Amino acid sequence: MSGPGAAAPRLSRRLTLEGALRVADGAGGYAIVWQALGQVWAEVTPVGARERAGESVTLSGVTYRIRVRSAPEGAPSRPRPDQRLREGARIFRITAVSEADPSGLYLTLNAVEEVRS
Repeated sequence: MSGPGAAAPRLSRRLTLEGALRVADGAGGYAIVWQALGQVWAEVTPVGARERAGESVTLSGVTYRIRVRSAPEGAPSRPRPDQRLREGARIFRITAVSEADPSGLYLTLNAVEEVRS
């Protein structure tokens, strides 16, 4: 959405918003587990791709622009950059959140889906 009269996004994909939770691992440290926080309907659009080599794997990443309905600042239903979205086995790590339109009806989430190969 980029101006007055722009079409509303097609929120046709149901994604699960997840937040990280630190839990004791029994050895004096902690592990990160992801907890479902709720469902959102979204428009998911790929905008770019990248590839980088790790020590023993190659990580391919696709960047996405994801549009969702807005929620008030500070509300638990408002996505944040330390959270992620899940669609089945696919995981979209949220990297940034901004207002998508002047009226504040929608949010734009920048996200990365990383795939090991």
